Amino acid sequence: MEITYLGHSCFKLKGKAATVVTDPFLAKCEADIVTVSHSHADHNQLSKVSGSPFVIDGGGEYEVKGISVIGVASWHDDKEGAQRGPNTIYVIEIDGLRVCHLGDLGHKLSDTQLEEIGSVDVVLVPVGGEYTIDAKQAGEVVKQLDPWITIPMHYQQPGLDKAAFGKLAGVDAFLTEMGKDVTPVSKLVLTRDKLPQELQVVVLERK
Repeated sequence: MEITYLGHSCFKLKGKAATVVTDPFLAKCEADIVTVSHSHADHNQLSKVSGSPFVIDGGGEYEVKGISVIGVASWHDDKEGAQRGPNTIYVIEIDGLRVCHLGDLGHKLSDTQLEEIGSVDVVLVPVGGEYTIDAKQAGEVVKQLDPWITIPMHYQQPGLDKAAFGKLAGVDAFLTEMGKDVTPVSKLVLTRDKLPQELQVVVLERK
């Protein structure tokens, strides 16, 4: 499986048989499957995606072109959605690897949510605060999920509208929280038999 970062909370997960795009926003792309964590405009730009994809925008279990997707209900804030509404966490299984995209998660995970998510190899976690969990909370959620690899998303970076996203923290706060000094890479290629032996933080350059 190959993971590339299209900015904000949007990733392209390319497997042997099909490609998944999560939370489309800034970049044009092509996909067989699209997951949408919630209905806000910086996460649901389906017009950016070509290829007549199968769209998943809520909870449940799905299987499309050999890719398994499980949607787990959560909240966009720490007040059970009273401020920003619902959020869906997705567990995407491609080529024998389980990737968890947390969307705009706004709270630590409950025991029930952890059970529904199950074991995961890769976690895509929001770290910028303001609209989601912040760097410290993100570190706590990563610890809850205990993956081999975690990739930060939804943080301050060039190209985001300053009026809307100016208060987002950068990725460095999360790296400090995790005690990691990381050099960004252009993509991440993974196979089941070559996962790291301890937690690795990967920062992906935006395509």
